[in-house]
Amino acid sequence: MSGIIEIRCENLKKEAKNLHAGDKISLTGWVYTARDAAHKRFFALLDAGKPLPFELENAVIYYAGPTPAPAGKPIGSCGPTTSGRMDVFAPRLLDLGLGAMIGKGERNLDVRDAISRNGAIYLCAIGGAGALAARCIKSCEVVAFEDLGCESVKKLWFEKFPLVVANDPSGGDIFETGRKKYARI
Repeated sequence: MSGIIEIRCENLKKEAKNLHAGDKISLTGWVYTARDAAHKRFFALLDAGKPLPFELENAVIYYAGPTPAPAGKPIGSCGPTTSGRMDVFAPRLLDLGLGAMIGKGERNLDVRDAISRNGAIYLCAIGGAGALAARCIKSCEVVAFEDLGCESVKKLWFEKFPLVVANDPSGGDIFETGRKKYARI
């Protein structure tokens, strides 16, 4: 599909079935940041039968550790972290209702299977452009694990944040199709 598809976060999981690997989207709404350290704490909470710091059902997690906000800005640089570092955690979170993940790089087979099984989606943000990405983030508040600093869980308001569908619920994988498209025969 050419053009950019505008989607609100609260509709992302519902719209996922209509999206395909390679689609460009513009995302608006609430997103939570979480990286390795936060994911480890999520699992400790889940294993102890305790609730997570936000409602997981249909939530969107952005694998990012934003830098402190400069004066007059809601956030500093906020580029994606390599998603593969969260592959060990993602299937369980997807099975518990997580709607989407945002990061950079490809995901392993277990994650791709969990995306398909749960009708979820994985989106890629442009790596190396954290300062530009921050322009699309209008608010930021720490909601959990403040002691983790940049890796604390933050609630962000995205406004027309540009993303590319990397893994769709039907098994589409931009990394697989991209390699095939550009491979020499």
